[in-house]
Amino acid sequence: MALITLRRNLYHLSDFRMHGALAALKNHPVNHVRKMVKGRLCPWFPSLQPEPCRVRFHHACCKKFHSENGDALHPLGEPVFSQAHDWAGPEQNPESLDEQMFYRRLNDLDSSADVLHFIGTLQPLPDSLAAGALQRICEVEKKDGNHKLPKGILENGVFQDLCVRFEQESPSLSDTALVTALQALSLLYVGPQSNLLLNLVAESRHRVKRGGLEVRSLCILGESLIRLQGPGDETLELIIYQLQGEKLETFAPEDIVALYRILQACAEKVDRHQAFLNKINSFSLSVVSTLSPTLMSQMLTALVALDQTQALPLVIKLGKYAVRHIPHFTHEELRKVLEAFIYFGHNDRFFTTALERHVASLCLTLDPEVISTVTEYCGRKQILSRPIFDAVAETFVGQSEKFSPRQVSELIEPFGKLNYLPPNASALFRKLENLLLTRFDYFPPKTLLKILHSCSLIECHPVNFMAKIFSPYFLQQLQGEESSVDRLSLAQLTQLFLTSVLECPFYKGRKLLPKYQVRSFLTPCCSLETPVDFQLYKSVRIGLIDLLGARMYFASKVLTPYCYTIDVEIKLDEEGLVLPFTIDEDVHKRLALCIDDPKRFSLNSRHLLGKEAIKQRHLRLLGYQVVQIPYYEIEMLKSRVELVEYLQRKLFPHNVGIRW
Repeated sequence: MALITLRRNLYHLSDFRMHGALAALKNHPVNHVRKMVKGRLCPWFPSLQPEPCRVRFHHACCKKFHSENGDALHPLGEPVFSQAHDWAGPEQNPESLDEQMFYRRLNDLDSSADVLHFIGTLQPLPDSLAAGALQRICEVEKKDGNHKLPKGILENGVFQDLCVRFEQESPSLSDTALVTALQALSLLYVGPQSNLLLNLVAESRHRVKRGGLEVRSLCILGESLIRLQGPGDETLELIIYQLQGEKLETFAPEDIVALYRILQACAEKVDRHQAFLNKINSFSLSVVSTLSPTLMSQMLTALVALDQTQALPLVIKLGKYAVRHIPHFTHEELRKVLEAFIYFGHNDRFFTTALERHVASLCLTLDPEVISTVTEYCGRKQILSRPIFDAVAETFVGQSEKFSPRQVSELIEPFGKLNYLPPNASALFRKLENLLLTRFDYFPPKTLLKILHSCSLIECHPVNFMAKIFSPYFLQQLQGEESSVDRLSLAQLTQLFLTSVLECPFYKGRKLLPKYQVRSFLTPCCSLETPVDFQLYKSVRIGLIDLLGARMYFASKVLTPYCYTIDVEIKLDEEGLVLPFTIDEDVHKRLALCIDDPKRFSLNSRHLLGKEAIKQRHLRLLGYQVVQIPYYEIEMLKSRVELVEYLQRKLFPHNVGIRW
């Protein structure tokens, strides 16, 4: 992106000043030049020791910059230097270089040696093009995973001459060349005492204080200083101040995103810049449609880091336009987008549909981190996407060894939360069981407990692990350095123990000690139940009073001895008579009404969540007659009479009338 940006700026330059650095170098003996370069580079790369240089710098006196076939570029599949004379003929002239062709050819080169060979045939270059070449070298090395320039590049004569030129002529460099060269050096590790770096940084600071730098140059310079000096650099505040003085309408989309990245690096000072951020957030709505996938991902990442929860209109619009980019996001970019949507609580059905197609078609090639983030996104937003979960299950069965303990947890938990068993459920949980058995000690206690609890929600009971998790040793590990085990872990342990008693009667292993058992699964901070919706409850309560004749014949929010809280409980005697809720004798049957609002179902569906399914399952096993009253049935009723008739059919399906 930076090279494209530089090229765009070059179109507006009326001329390119030709500096005399290379001519000056000719006046010195070659060995003297090599020594001078080594002296300046050694503090930069301490591991580099002076050695004789075997590369001769080629000075070309060129007059024209075109191929024998006209101005057409070589095909992409053709060797880059198959027609070297097209670029380095005796008639070429650097002053007539076609910048667009230069950068296209430069971007086609995928090794530093090729870049150096290429620019060596074009010397001397205008300073802006030389800076672009330096940047390309650093980009290539960074892409190859290098943190420093290889020794062979440092000893290359063309590269050394570039460094000498930028060091000695920094005051006369154009703004574009200066910031581009500094940006190039910031891509790789540079020792803080490098003479080249010190000169470029000093000159950059001087120009910032003098003022007059364009928005693009300020943005590039700001990010470069962050990488080189850290977010505490004093010049950075001045850059941000100058950017605040510019009209946002003059910013290109990449400049807006660069500004977000600069402010993201200074996240601890967000309060100081919040007014400016509000302006940027509002203006960014107008550029969302022009953002590339990379820029969109970076903008969302910055909004998360800066905690811009008040910028929801921007997040919503980014989500709308992210739909078209899903196939084009890299794995890392897609993960960042999903993390941002999780953070802001955003979901969009069109985005989900596009994500389903993408994951279903590429799941086997997706990175485990992306897969786990996709399932986490679905779990957090309660999106039951069968295509996604089926594809994820297939991938895990075939590649389970690639997933870390955290990724396994993020992948498995949504299956339990959303109460979904994929078609290959037996293979999925057999693979999970084998993985846990072989790597049990690698899973953090809380992560392991979450996985096993999620399995129990969908009736895949982890019987082979219950004795281990109920053991004093595991409970001590679960507690860690805290004074006690956290409330959520205790609730999960209690529900697993209740599951072992109710659903696994064949289990005869270790029991959970009473001191680790909770009394209620319904707590404000970490509940294993969903509280009843008050408005929906009020509607049902009115109908029950009309049906039963008085409020005394049913109880609300009843905590059972088995930790579950029943929305409404009705007691019947042996003859089917409704008893007052205060009477505990002669109770033959108990009706447990589950008044289920939309929060108890997966998003936009009638599929109960796992925690509600296990609650109803356990209540039935405990002897309750569970009566489900879902919101979508109540919403269909048009009158109070219809409500009473509906409740009568639900509560007493076999009775013509009722008695109390």
